[in-house]
Amino acid sequence: MDTDSSNDDDLQQRNAPVIVITGTPGTGKSTTAALLVEQSPIPLKHVNVGDLVKLQGLHEGFDEEWQSYTVDEDKVLDELEPLVAPGGVVLDWHTCDIFPERWVDLVVVLRCDHAVLWDRLEKRNYPLKKIQENNTAEIMQTVLDEARESYAAEIVVELKSETTEDLENNVSRILQWIEAWKRDNLPS
Repeated sequence: MDTDSSNDDDLQQRNAPVIVITGTPGTGKSTTAALLVEQSPIPLKHVNVGDLVKLQGLHEGFDEEWQSYTVDEDKVLDELEPLVAPGGVVLDWHTCDIFPERWVDLVVVLRCDHAVLWDRLEKRNYPLKKIQENNTAEIMQTVLDEARESYAAEIVVELKSETTEDLENNVSRILQWIEAWKRDNLPS
């Protein structure tokens, strides 16, 4: 019990926010996160959770049918907790509902027209079954619904991510949010 309250104290004393950028694969999460980190007025670290799963072996093996790793969520959370505690992290992953609400200051859900998404996933050479699954998830707004069910409405933002202009506008909007977070959470 004491460990939890000390973690809460650590999270409350952060000098930078924790931002989750999520969305169906192909919606531009990694590109958005990289630009955000590059342009942020405060130091942020980009953590591509999918890459972390592969590099640190935070999975139970590879699923040949779906061409993806079966993630061990407990291992992922254990690995991320010390990175997230001080703040200043952008978590980039295709899902968000495993992250404890107390960790997260902002959840950005990137959305994309399903035809644009299909083309992007084809260019990545995704198997047809995986393209269909991800396209259906986007049409059914699966990731957005997960975010809305897992976090307070005021911290979940849905942004269109189809063009370079959308990308630039999204990064600009998140940077404005960071400036507001700084004003509200850091001493003058």
